[in-house]
Amino acid sequence: MAVISYREALNQAMREEMERDPNVFVMGEEVGHYNGAYKVTQGLLQRFSERRIVDAPIAEMGFAGIGVGAAMVGLRPIIEFMTFNFSLVAIDQIVNNAAKIYQMSGGQYNIPIVFRGPSGPAVQVGSQHSQALESYYAHVPGLKVVMPSTALDAKGLLKSAIRDDNPVVFMEGETLYNTTWEVPESATGDDLIPIGVADIKREGKDITLIAWSKMVWTCLDAAKQLAEEGIECEVVDPRTLRPLDVDTLAASVNKTGRCVIVEVGWPVAGFGAEVAYQMQRHCMDALDAPIERVTSDDVPMPYAKNLEDEVQPQVHDVVAAVKRALYLE
Repeated sequence: MAVISYREALNQAMREEMERDPNVFVMGEEVGHYNGAYKVTQGLLQRFSERRIVDAPIAEMGFAGIGVGAAMVGLRPIIEFMTFNFSLVAIDQIVNNAAKIYQMSGGQYNIPIVFRGPSGPAVQVGSQHSQALESYYAHVPGLKVVMPSTALDAKGLLKSAIRDDNPVVFMEGETLYNTTWEVPESATGDDLIPIGVADIKREGKDITLIAWSKMVWTCLDAAKQLAEEGIECEVVDPRTLRPLDVDTLAASVNKTGRCVIVEVGWPVAGFGAEVAYQMQRHCMDALDAPIERVTSDDVPMPYAKNLEDEVQPQVHDVVAAVKRALYLE
């Protein structure tokens, strides 16, 4: 197996899909000549030309709308936002057009479009660039929401998203681009991962940790620390929030009898609240303790590094939540 970075996995997925299907193109700010703000599109302009790697002006509403129109006439756009914070400028195109045209046209128009880019807090980029917005988009019927945590998942899920006939909001962990993972070298390049299928990242018997994107790594670190105390955590990564693989999540919670949900978003109306509802609905008879949630603090993100770390979930926060659920403190 090849060991590649999250960034390289995304690049490979787009390159392979563009080679497979001439209708796939990329549009966004600095995706071409600058190779992408996070170098995810590096080398694609040289391979596919300006016809298919389109540098857009700083006008998210405009180029998102161009993408929706292109999808309506049979192309498969990949619209990159330099950060998902900027997608808020284009939210009318995403929510009122991309998500609804199939239904409003009576099925006459599919919208095979991917909105992708970095999501969640990075490092000292301020409150306007540090938001986890997945609950916004997961709230909307007509959209699929994908949040991979590893290079393997990033590649397989992005390829599936590009081939999907529905609009997909593909949110990449902003601090994950340099992380590495083993990715099989497929002979056909069709190493797809289905949208809507969760993955167990670590087997365990005592408690289930449910997390997505960069919080999966926080939970794996917490599980490793807790294992030294004889507590075996099962870490489950939904990978996609809409559709949510409730069956896999519930099977784990029914096995362990306890659950901690970890997300980097805010607590009020965060997606973890939906997960908690689904788990109590499907696992009530198995639960031996109330479900715990670990979130960021209910404040805009500070700039100072020490305060930024304090606001976001850390390993010690997950460890403490696990011990509360196990009645150890």
